[in-house]
Amino acid sequence: MRILAIDPGYDRLGIAVIEGDPSRPMLLWSDCIIPDKGARENRLARVWSAVTDAIEKYTPDALALETLFFGVNKKTVIGVAEARGAILSAAGVAGIPVIECSPQQVKLAVTGYGGSSKAAVATMIPRLLILPKKKRLDDELDAIAIGITALAIHIK
Repeated sequence: MRILAIDPGYDRLGIAVIEGDPSRPMLLWSDCIIPDKGARENRLARVWSAVTDAIEKYTPDALALETLFFGVNKKTVIGVAEARGAILSAAGVAGIPVIECSPQQVKLAVTGYGGSSKAAVATMIPRLLILPKKKRLDDELDAIAIGITALAIHIK
């Protein structure tokens, strides 16, 4: 199974393509998309375009997306919710199913403990799959973790 996994964001969008099964995940590609600052509609169009391009290039079987986490900053939540809308729209246009993963599911799938720290998740990722050397932002690592989680959720 091939998963296009996304850590949704308005300022930064983590995106990864994971293939295989949970016991043998394989990273095909990952990146962190940073839309130019500016008008909201242009930033959201960039999110939609990045997801659409990845769908066209990698033809995933499903799109995995982290559920919305309600933090303290309401402005951030609104931006992430809008980015999720653009991402879901791209999946809908492409006709691919969406697998939603909660932050707790991601932590459990990657570390074995649903209350793990983000640092623990980042530490486990290179132990679960071959991770080519390059500098990665947290959003990109989160997308990889979401992809691993989606493979595990899909089997159940």
